[in-house]
Amino acid sequence: MIKKATHWFSKNIIFITWLMSIGAVFGSMGLSEVMHLIPCALCWYQRILMFPLAFILGVGVYKKDNNAAYYVLPLSMLGIVVSFYHSLLQWGIIKEVVQTCSIDSSCAVPQINWFGFITIPFMAFIMFVLITGLMLAQTHINKKLLK
Repeated sequence: MIKKATHWFSKNIIFITWLMSIGAVFGSMGLSEVMHLIPCALCWYQRILMFPLAFILGVGVYKKDNNAAYYVLPLSMLGIVVSFYHSLLQWGIIKEVVQTCSIDSSCAVPQINWFGFITIPFMAFIMFVLITGLMLAQTHINKKLLK
């Protein structure tokens, strides 16, 4: 039973990751369009890195292309860096060195703070880490298939 579930998971990593990226896109749009939260500059950078993932992974699902992982990884890894920096900034661990924010929305001020640490950039960070991890697993599976 476990072997069957593992086999199913390994054959559907791209699809699972695509669903996660779609969820991140809708979550991001929901925060800005439904909850009327204005994205700061760093949030826009994270969106710029997340939104194309939904399209790239969607094409990967449609074409059944397991190599989509190689196109996703640069964006998701850069997303980890930006969202981690933004999280540290909002938690007050680091100070803002470069003024990246507008008058409308400050990058250093969390608009959401659940349980004292779950902020919007932290949610993006978790999503980028999960996407990166799944894509690294896909590249590992691809290498095994080539042997």
